[in-house]
Amino acid sequence: MPDQNMTEGIIEAMLFTHGDALPISKICEALDMDKSAVTDILNSMSEKYNRADRGIQLRRINDSYQFCTKQEYNPYVSKIYIKHSSQVLSNAAFETLAIIAYNEPVTRAFIEQIRGVSSDSSVTKLLERNLIREAGKMDAPGRPLLYETTEEFLRCFGLSDLSELPPVDTLHNVDVGNDSV
Repeated sequence: MPDQNMTEGIIEAMLFTHGDALPISKICEALDMDKSAVTDILNSMSEKYNRADRGIQLRRINDSYQFCTKQEYNPYVSKIYIKHSSQVLSNAAFETLAIIAYNEPVTRAFIEQIRGVSSDSSVTKLLERNLIREAGKMDAPGRPLLYETTEEFLRCFGLSDLSELPPVDTLHNVDVGNDSV
């Protein structure tokens, strides 16, 4: 069995090569180690990256891990990429996304009941952007589709999991159009 430094190096290589969020189960399988030991190593690695003046961080996204650029370096990194058309969501799409995130899994009828208007366009836009996905069908008449958030949603909003969402009662004063939010 490799020592701690070698194990960290192996995990770094796996995460770097994989690119996307890598499930901890795959890391455990590759290392032939139990989840508790691998979690301890990943937590140690995360602390090192967070303390150091490095351009990347190790982020947990649900039960997966991924290297991501530290936010403070985004102005520099963005200079090397061609700017694509803006991916701004409308207020209606943000409302729909919030309803799904705080209540998932939910049906379109549930979303529309809360919003009071049709949400077809918002749901379609969120599906296209991979911020939500179909999560099966409800066991009810008509078997309506259920929707839930994705790992891309967590990544875009800088969350490890949905438990990091702010309490709903703190959102009543949020202005979605304000850049300072």
